[in-house]
Amino acid sequence: MNKAIKPVTPVMPDPSDPRLTQRVIGVDQTGEKVETSVPVERALTLYLNAQEIVTMMTINDYPEYLALGYLLNQNMLKPDDIVTEVEYHDDLEVVVVRTEHGTNFEEKLKKRTLTSGCAQGTAFGDLMEAIEDIELPQAELRTSWLYEMTHAINTAPSLYLEAGAIHGCVLCHQGQPICYMEDVGRHNAVDKIAGWAWQNKVPMADKILYTTGRLTSEMVIKTVRMGIPILVSRSGFTAWGVDLARQIGLTLIGRARGKRFIALAGENRIVYDQNLAYVEEESARSKRKGGRDDD
Repeated sequence: MNKAIKPVTPVMPDPSDPRLTQRVIGVDQTGEKVETSVPVERALTLYLNAQEIVTMMTINDYPEYLALGYLLNQNMLKPDDIVTEVEYHDDLEVVVVRTEHGTNFEEKLKKRTLTSGCAQGTAFGDLMEAIEDIELPQAELRTSWLYEMTHAINTAPSLYLEAGAIHGCVLCHQGQPICYMEDVGRHNAVDKIAGWAWQNKVPMADKILYTTGRLTSEMVIKTVRMGIPILVSRSGFTAWGVDLARQIGLTLIGRARGKRFIALAGENRIVYDQNLAYVEEESARSKRKGGRDDD
């Protein structure tokens, strides 16, 4: 098991990074010329040792974390595996993860299932078996932490506010964001968090995962694979996501906007310690950050 050795430096979005956006000229509804920023989408091919695993579309700000997190969340890399090297080649758009022991996932790669996540996330048929025996920790979620956390996330600079067309996932400790990742698909964003946490030996038993996207089966599975007991979103739920969360004992909170939220699983972890009279409703800027739709 990974245990914290020393405090890690929080990771937050850098919307000023010139690699992540480009300016595009078009016209608006009146025919007037407009110039806007759009995220730059790149292909990244992942190899595990000598085997090609997948090609992902990503903003590619943290390719090494994305590679490690993808393999961990797909059960191709175990938490106690020894990774000898993570090698990224910018010119080839390739990242190679090398492990101490040999690997062969030819049969597993034949069983890919397209998920409902945007940007074509994939899950594998044996992932359900991989989470069946996971017992999530008995953590708590204070509503004061929830409101502090969502306010901090909504007011933080982000690529979404700069260019839109992006999803965010945030790992939080109590009310404080410690790792905020964005990408064209929320599955990429959460995989980058998984890779960052694994490489930095961050314990997950007392953490909260926040996402701007829907609470789907894929997001539930990834959260459970990471050992995180609480998943929060400003968007809505899918029926299978709720069913899985209830079966596994994951606290699932959606539509967390301003003073409001709905918990559909794991309500026993919630501690109602916040006086709602002192909680502000979302500003227009905060509302824009997650959009109006559950996507």
